[in-house]
Amino acid sequence: MSKTLVAYFSATGITKAVAKDIAEIVKGDIYEIKPEIPYTNADLNWMDKSSRSTVEMDDKSSRPAIVNDNAKIENYDTIYLGFPIWWYVAPTIVNTFLEKYDFSNKKIILFATSGGSGFGGTIEYLKKSVSDSTEFIEGKLLNYSPSKEEIKEWIDSLPVKV
Repeated sequence: MSKTLVAYFSATGITKAVAKDIAEIVKGDIYEIKPEIPYTNADLNWMDKSSRSTVEMDDKSSRPAIVNDNAKIENYDTIYLGFPIWWYVAPTIVNTFLEKYDFSNKKIILFATSGGSGFGGTIEYLKKSVSDSTEFIEGKLLNYSPSKEEIKEWIDSLPVKV
């Protein structure tokens, strides 16, 4: 059996709750992508063009610093990667995480939370931060506090078995 990691970025705690359920279901390790400078409510105000999140998402080369701890990606074959959807893609801090480690020959299954938008161009956007041998699987938007049963049904439907 392959070893599985559930890595996630959560600005408000919603994605974190889903990630914990996934880790429990797949019996995987869990890793939080933590910003060096935590996001405040003001930072997340997408209606304010000068808010931190808006400025970061307007600049696709933005790479917010993450706390420098070791995710030991080399120990895993499959990574569930979760995040909120910001401006129809993953927040740029997810690119920071992907560029910090070597994901060659890994399978990354995406899951996200969103107030209304879908994955948009997320996979193409994230592929730029990893090697060509990394396989992305577009997962699911897991909004509105899905039950563990709903999450398990989604995991069981995936083309990758862990």
